[in-house]
Amino acid sequence: MSVMTLRLPEKIEKELSELVKTTGHTKSYFVNEAMKTYLEDRKDYIKAAAILEKIEAGEMKTRPLKEIMAKYDLGN
Repeated sequence: MSVMTLRLPEKIEKELSELVKTTGHTKSYFVNEAMKTYLEDRKDYIKAAAILEKIEAGEMKTRPLKEIMAKYDLGN
């Protein structure tokens, strides 16, 4: 595992310190959780942007939600 130095704005550091006090988890725990969430969200965003580009370029087609729901009998 690597070590990293992180500078946080005072307000965020105070909020993080309060969270540590109330939960017993470490600052590292919360920073790691936040980074995992951010990276997962970023990957999803990049995938979605690539799909949107294909749709806009006419390389991929979309289907109406009603059609999909009917196909899988999800209307009820």
